[in-house]
Amino acid sequence: MDQTVVDLSRLQFAATAMYHFLFVPLTLGLSFMMAIMESVYVMTGREIWRKMTLFWGTLFGINFAMGVATGIVMEFQFGMNWSYYSHYVGDVFGAPLAIEGLMAFFLEATFIGLFFFGWDKLSKVGHLVVTWLVALGANLSALWILVANGWMQFPVGSTFNPDTMRMEVTNFMEVIFNPVAQAKFVHTVSAGYVTGAVFVLGISAIFLLQKKHRDLAIRSMVVASSFGLAAALSVVVLGDESGYVATEHQKMKIAALEAMYHTEEAPAGLSIVAFPRADGTVWELKVPWVLGLITTRSFDTQLPGIDDLVVHAEQRIRDGLVAYEAVEVLKTDRQNEEARAAIAETWPDLGYALLLKQYRTDIENATDAEIAQAALDTVPDVWPLFWTFRLMVAIGFFYIAFFALAFWKASRGTIEKHKWFLYAAVVTLPLPWLAAEAGWLIAEYGRQPWAIEGVLPTFYAASGLTVLDLVLSITFYVAIYTTLLVIMVILMVKAIKAGPKDYLAILNGEAEPEEVEPKAMPKPSAAPAE
Repeated sequence: MDQTVVDLSRLQFAATAMYHFLFVPLTLGLSFMMAIMESVYVMTGREIWRKMTLFWGTLFGINFAMGVATGIVMEFQFGMNWSYYSHYVGDVFGAPLAIEGLMAFFLEATFIGLFFFGWDKLSKVGHLVVTWLVALGANLSALWILVANGWMQFPVGSTFNPDTMRMEVTNFMEVIFNPVAQAKFVHTVSAGYVTGAVFVLGISAIFLLQKKHRDLAIRSMVVASSFGLAAALSVVVLGDESGYVATEHQKMKIAALEAMYHTEEAPAGLSIVAFPRADGTVWELKVPWVLGLITTRSFDTQLPGIDDLVVHAEQRIRDGLVAYEAVEVLKTDRQNEEARAAIAETWPDLGYALLLKQYRTDIENATDAEIAQAALDTVPDVWPLFWTFRLMVAIGFFYIAFFALAFWKASRGTIEKHKWFLYAAVVTLPLPWLAAEAGWLIAEYGRQPWAIEGVLPTFYAASGLTVLDLVLSITFYVAIYTTLLVIMVILMVKAIKAGPKDYLAILNGEAEPEEVEPKAMPKPSAAPAE
């Protein structure tokens, strides 16, 4: 496979995936806050809470439409750009995607229609149930996508079938309850809740600075600050759990995140600042013990460094060659029991042997130097992972303090008096998206060189496209996605400017913005005394 084709295929998928994930977190966060606001409306009967639900629901709907449009393209790319991946692991990977489409997506899409058009056709409680089902559908969509992605990080519940020459499901419950998938799910949705809360705070702060829609803004800030504080705390706690699970199943990723080339005595220290170098030497500012306690939750469990993990990978490559040679025998002699026994024992290392395909086709004749180089290929780029991880963590801790302050001020009714805080809420709006994109970069880039951890190398999974094919498709996607982004921004800005009243009429051009919230009539002057 031409490495340029592989790199362009990776670039295209990375661009579309990270673009798609601009919309997912906001969908997750807004869906639950809409449900909370409507719950208050049903309990109190106060019209302002209904207007709040409608207003934030409009922004949710625009964002959801963009998420759907960009997400569908990603699923098609598995067949177009990663055809061998689809063939080799489609039996496992396709099932969660199908369930997501059939159950979660249709649930969410159906009830979104009822949310917008059912206000006058459903009872208050009935419409509230619909809104909560919208939120449930959004989170179920995330669950099944992350089950699929979690399997890519830790491929459990499956085995290599020598008869079909591909990976197949052996225990679907293990796939669903994969510890990596479950940890990723709770961490990802919590990050989405933070994103939604930051968005509501930021837009509400704009209203207060403009002295518009005060009732909506103040109440929205109360909901967003309390919801956001709980979410920010859970992101850090669940992120710790995600790191612990990764230590169990993706040791190389953890070592790269910490630029830890050499195995340290337990418990390992945590690098706050470091400057990794290719030869493995670094300058670093380290806090003793912290890394070992976080990743292993013990004082005596050793965390392996990159150098030791490369040695381990080299041994797995040699073991994988035994499985590869047995597979080659089965291609001509399907009944060879000795080959089947060899595969049954060594198939978990078959993917490591495939790393040699980057250097030669007859990998059974690979030299020691080629095996050593393939083992080095299991090390992802350390520098971008190291700093991206620290950026994500810094933003996470920042939002704990930010929401704690917002909650304190909102609960005391003084939040609108502090303009500096309102400006801060607006300026920091992009940060949760930056943290979310950083998290996905860590998850996916940190897994390299694997499409499926330890099972299928990325370069081996790509389709046999040409460079021209990929250049044209990337250009097409960039043009279409840029157009969609411009349209979405225009619609979002229009809805925000319209405010909480008659928003549907304004978006449809049936009313002018000034009709939404008419200016108060001047008070009549007192009649002159006679």
